[in-house]
Amino acid sequence: MKKLFTLAACLFLHQTYAQNNLGKSDDLARISIGAYIPEQAKTIPAEAKSLLNNKLNQITANRGLGGNSSTTRFIITANVNVISKDITPTAPPQHSLNLEVTYYIGDGVDGTLFATYSKSYLGIERSETKAYIDALSQIRPGDKGFNDFIEEGKSKIVEYYNTKCDFIIKDAQTAAGQNDFDGAIYKLLSVPDVCKDCYAKCMNAVPIIFRQKLEHECQVMIARAKTLIAQNQYDQAAETLSPILPDVSCYPTADQMMREINDHRCAVALGEATAAWAAKNVNATSNALSSISADSKCSADANRIAAEVRAYVRQVENREWQFKLIEQKDKVDIAKRTIKAVRDIGVAYGSNRPKVVYNTTFISRW
Repeated sequence: MKKLFTLAACLFLHQTYAQNNLGKSDDLARISIGAYIPEQAKTIPAEAKSLLNNKLNQITANRGLGGNSSTTRFIITANVNVISKDITPTAPPQHSLNLEVTYYIGDGVDGTLFATYSKSYLGIERSETKAYIDALSQIRPGDKGFNDFIEEGKSKIVEYYNTKCDFIIKDAQTAAGQNDFDGAIYKLLSVPDVCKDCYAKCMNAVPIIFRQKLEHECQVMIARAKTLIAQNQYDQAAETLSPILPDVSCYPTADQMMREINDHRCAVALGEATAAWAAKNVNATSNALSSISADSKCSADANRIAAEVRAYVRQVENREWQFKLIEQKDKVDIAKRTIKAVRDIGVAYGSNRPKVVYNTTFISRW
């Protein structure tokens, strides 16, 4: 079984690398930078602030780095300074604003600044708000000047991961030690593949923590199943045990419990089939027998009743009666199930994780 788990881990890593080589935009396998405009930026009209935020999103999205500012620690933000403000001597008079916009890429949590870039824009309109909008609408996300800015920020983020890699893995291990396995796996999956060394180390740690998660959950499921069995809730107990994979150490216990559940189900179904057959109710007998597994301890008695029903139907109703006990299902494909489970954990945790709280004190100093 251990070999099966190792195979699953290898397949997971191989598939991850393959997808990244194809350039697929996977939120868990690329650098993510979210646009963020501090609430303190009250000097900018609300309409202009919204426009600026959209422009920042376009700048990163055009280069495959877009992200949600509520879930990523890396941000792109901007500071708007009014270089000059005039009223034109025209009829009607217009507002003229010369704005210098300084763009920043940094770590919004610890305040580390990675890259800066400045550019001026001139806006002329009938109101000051419209002048702001006119100026900021001139931001061209595809301009070459943003390329060097983004590349510098990207390289610094890569450097961040490579420098902090041991801490990231340690944090994940600590989270796993506190039974926060999903959070631990998310931390590891969040390292972008462009940080090759750190990415490889984190991917090697994922199967270990996923195994710990399975072992922990197996014990929890078994305890819950025992409680349900004590309450004669056999179907719910079986459903609780069904996710347990064959390569987890407590699987033999779970398998034995499933056999006991099936034997109980079998005894109940056999009793129903016997009663129905005594009344020569073929349909009710068929329904009862259909829930009996071929590997259960009462399968022989079930087959005996089935043979009697078959002979009766052939003689009395002059037709063939087709029936076959439930065959035991094949073992699950552990490799495929593991790959899917790990990916689902990363996506679900990333979608539901708490909103990142940025250090606005550091950001305002940029």
